[in-house]
Amino acid sequence: MLVDGRREAVADVPRLVAAAQSGDAAALERLLGAHLPLVHHLIARAVGPGEADDLTQETMLRAVRGLAGLREPERFRSWLVAIAYRRVQEHGRRRVLELPHRLEALDVPDPGTDFADRSLAELALSAQRRELVRATAWLDQGDRRLLALWWQEVLGDLDRAELADALGVEQAHAAVKLKRMKAQLDLVRCLVRALDAEPRCADLALASAGWDGRPDSVWRKRLARHLRGCAECGGRSAGLVPPERLLPGLGVLLVPDRLADGLRAALRDGAATAGRTTARAAVGAAAGAAVVTAVLLAVLPWPAPDSPAPHPSAPAATAPSSASLPPPSPSPSVSASPPASASASADVDARPAAPRPPSALPGVAVADLYVAPDGSDDSDGSLAHPFASLARAASAVRPGQTIALRGGTYRLAAPVVLTTAGTDGQRITLSAYRDERPVLDASALPAAAWAVTQSGGFWTVQGLELRGAAGHGWVCTGCRSVVFQRLAFHGNGRSGLLLRDAGTNGNAVLDSDFYDNRDAAGTAGTGLGLTFGSGTGNVVRGNRFHGNATDGLDLGGFTDPVTVDSNWSYRNGNGFTLGGGGGRTAVAHLVTNNAAWDNSGLGFNDEGNPGALRLTGNSALRNALVGFYLPDAAAELSANAALDNGRDIQRGPKSRSTGNSWDATATDLFTSTDPSTAEAPRPPDGALPATAFLRPRTAVGATMTEQHPS
Repeated sequence: MLVDGRREAVADVPRLVAAAQSGDAAALERLLGAHLPLVHHLIARAVGPGEADDLTQETMLRAVRGLAGLREPERFRSWLVAIAYRRVQEHGRRRVLELPHRLEALDVPDPGTDFADRSLAELALSAQRRELVRATAWLDQGDRRLLALWWQEVLGDLDRAELADALGVEQAHAAVKLKRMKAQLDLVRCLVRALDAEPRCADLALASAGWDGRPDSVWRKRLARHLRGCAECGGRSAGLVPPERLLPGLGVLLVPDRLADGLRAALRDGAATAGRTTARAAVGAAAGAAVVTAVLLAVLPWPAPDSPAPHPSAPAATAPSSASLPPPSPSPSVSASPPASASASADVDARPAAPRPPSALPGVAVADLYVAPDGSDDSDGSLAHPFASLARAASAVRPGQTIALRGGTYRLAAPVVLTTAGTDGQRITLSAYRDERPVLDASALPAAAWAVTQSGGFWTVQGLELRGAAGHGWVCTGCRSVVFQRLAFHGNGRSGLLLRDAGTNGNAVLDSDFYDNRDAAGTAGTGLGLTFGSGTGNVVRGNRFHGNATDGLDLGGFTDPVTVDSNWSYRNGNGFTLGGGGGRTAVAHLVTNNAAWDNSGLGFNDEGNPGALRLTGNSALRNALVGFYLPDAAAELSANAALDNGRDIQRGPKSRSTGNSWDATATDLFTSTDPSTAEAPRPPDGALPATAFLRPRTAVGATMTEQHPS
């Protein structure tokens, strides 16, 4: 049953948030008390009840600390769920490090808790519910986390928008993830049935010879191959009841009294430490309101890793070479980021330092169309009578023309859409004017809006600053042969720059800085992403990514190789995330001469991509979890260097490692480990700053220049 007042508190969230932010202790009590069950339910379903209490306490404390910075009170629920989801992800990463000799540690249920069997005994589930609970032990940890979120949606505790917020993706992409998870659940439910069959299929018995009876991902993949090729075992999926019909019938688990007591003490201690009187006053109801609330245990579905959804084919394109790119001109320099000692945490209560604006550097001297903050959209767009908005200039531009933005701040009142395309011989250029600094400020746009959406190809975009979008900053959909160079995209919610969708061919992102992109909760935000798309010939070179909540560079969901050359990624959640397409498509990204340092998670992360990643001459320093985390990739690793990471290298059996720092006793790898010069403003030519930081003493590691290592 619901405690008195909880339903009313949930319905009155925006008012309670506003009151709590103003110091109303009673409002904070009601707000936290009403949402404690939701957080505990979600975490318990993802990690099991044995480990849920501590993570729930930590989540609620972080929510108290970060509440003052929540800009949209109506998004409190999705904000809180995102914090919980982040805690579950970090918990999973810690378990990887605690079990260094088991690459598949996250796929093995804790034998001490025996969650599925205990659930069977306590809840007296029906046959298919029994199979459903047991099947979840075969799911990857990421699928179990997604299952926990979807269960909340089935029960009505979350809506689809809140679920998507927790994942840090758009609702359409969340639907794709859920569809794949459900397909994977169907697969493992079928596997449970096949293993339970009496007598067991003779070929399955042979395939499972040597199995110790404990679910893990290695055996799941091996046995799943048998299921797909066996009519007898594969046919056992007949009669499976959809999980949506099974979930509501699962039993209940009460939020434990010890959680209320522990949260009360933790909030008191946290308030005393932080000096937050509002949190201290809220202790009683924050924990106590949920003690009698029933919690449903849960588990749910995802598509087989070996069966990715088909992607439309894209025409081949050649990556822009230095000869074919527009001639370089000095780039806007971004100020130095916070000192190396600053925390890289992506926690909700993190407060990134306000960045100083980039220095003004030369842009184009002559243009066909001009835009100025004091112009008029009723003018002719000349230098003497400029337009007032980029949108107006974009509607007037034609192939072969140049748009020059005069210096100053352009406060976007509506999203900008760029649809006009150039041609191979007549590119469109959008540039700063001379040494002036144009700033696109998207802070007035709603979170669901993309500040700039581009679909036309054959553009060069250079010398701009974009900041303040609550959602995505600049999104290029299916773009071809677009050059982004000397940009500063920062302070946006979901991403600075995102290239996505099929037909993303031959684009180049050069000499730009993407930093401090994070949502209001501080739990999601990517610097640069090439995601959820396909296309050949894409190049990322000479960029810096720092202070982004989730990833500096994210290639998740992109199904064709991307060349990642001479970039630096630091103090993000993860430095370089090198995933493949959805459904674990194997993608052989080429990763050369890059450096990752002081990230709170992973330096280089394969994100489940089983492809033949090629990592040559890269460096990883002081990343909190793992420098090179490649448990799934069939990676070729050569001449890479790692030092002082939580763990320097974690690779799977299909990878090959030669000539890396960990392949031999390596000491004194770098000339300097002080990053201050690497994080300084760029020089007038727009290149990466000259630095001795991470400069290798031998031929192992990144050169720390934009020159491809010989």
